[in-house]
Amino acid sequence: MNKFTFIDLFAGCGGLSEGFLQTGMFEGLSHVEWESPMVNTLRYRLVKKWKHTEEDARKRVIKFDIQKTEELLHGNWNEETKKIYGQENHPDIITKGLDGLINGKTVDLIIGGPPCQAYSIAGRAQSPTGMKDDYRNFLFESFVKIVEHFKPKVFVFENVPGLLSACPGEIPVRIRIYNAFKAIGYDIRTPDNLKKSVYCAEDFDVPQKRNRIIIIGTKHDSKYDLEEFYQSLTNHKSKGPIKTVREAIGNMPALTPKDTITKDGRRNVSHEQLQGKVIDRHEPRYHGPRDQRLFTEWLGNNMNRASQEEKKAIYTHITGHTSNHIKYRNLEWDKPSPTIVAHLHKDGYMFIHPDIKQLRTITIREAALLQSFPMDYAFLGSTPYCYKIIGNAVPVNFARGIAESIYEVLISKQ
Repeated sequence: MNKFTFIDLFAGCGGLSEGFLQTGMFEGLSHVEWESPMVNTLRYRLVKKWKHTEEDARKRVIKFDIQKTEELLHGNWNEETKKIYGQENHPDIITKGLDGLINGKTVDLIIGGPPCQAYSIAGRAQSPTGMKDDYRNFLFESFVKIVEHFKPKVFVFENVPGLLSACPGEIPVRIRIYNAFKAIGYDIRTPDNLKKSVYCAEDFDVPQKRNRIIIIGTKHDSKYDLEEFYQSLTNHKSKGPIKTVREAIGNMPALTPKDTITKDGRRNVSHEQLQGKVIDRHEPRYHGPRDQRLFTEWLGNNMNRASQEEKKAIYTHITGHTSNHIKYRNLEWDKPSPTIVAHLHKDGYMFIHPDIKQLRTITIREAALLQSFPMDYAFLGSTPYCYKIIGNAVPVNFARGIAESIYEVLISKQ
């Protein structure tokens, strides 16, 4: 099979790369990420699943700040850069950069999704400045520079639909992105047509409602028709029923409240697994008596269907406090999950497990399954960080659908 090559920027823990690799149609030349738990997770996956040597994985997965684009591309890192990033990367990367790693190979695709917090509507609502001063508004510029340098046949830029309305300065982000790619000779849908580029992960066998904008770009005057890629992506939507929470996590071993809270070192333990196989990262957070009372009332009274005032009232009844922000919600067995978010690293109250016998929020492994990560995907890092990197990831099945659709068009033009 003819494989196409890709570079993954803002690779995170590897959801987008994993989807492309699972097809068997693509080879990942490099994956760039700057947070250590994500880098370690992706390197480990390349070794354990995709049979790279540890040295090769260390070379391909580059821990680096993509904003230092020239050093990323060409190497010759200065002393400050080496001090920050050097020891975690292969020596060849430090001296030769991506150019040395690619070593003249054709780069067929560049894929990736810059951090979305600056574009998300929720993020802007919670920021005093509406995220207008957030550096992440302009990380797409580094993506553009790397596309310009390697000149791939196609690129795929994934992000939140809030990108369509984000406007950190006088010019909306969608117009900035359009103009930036146009300036380097690439076509994307016009700013007014980008809203047609929003897809939902649930249409690609992901048990989750997760809307994302998929910006596909092609070289101007190339043999590739931009709309063919979008038509192919639309055609790759699943023909079967929508996947549900039950299908994703319904067979996971139950984690039920203990009769008495115990200690594991300094950690309080509120739940236990009484039967079934022990599964990596399937341990619940601590939920004491107050949480358990609230979960009992919430699930028992079907509070997802209640009014906002009723939800506030049950919160006050259980906690003795008042709040205008409703931070509780349970998953429902026969529906897809709501969007898995990075906020899970703080708490899981918007992801209460639907089984009233368990009285807990979802585990790291359950969050990963709802993101369609395979069961054998290992996440390296602290518990909060693992929730964060899963919430930030591209769902694997969604990524695979994108990859298959891109391949279909590329191979048809060979």
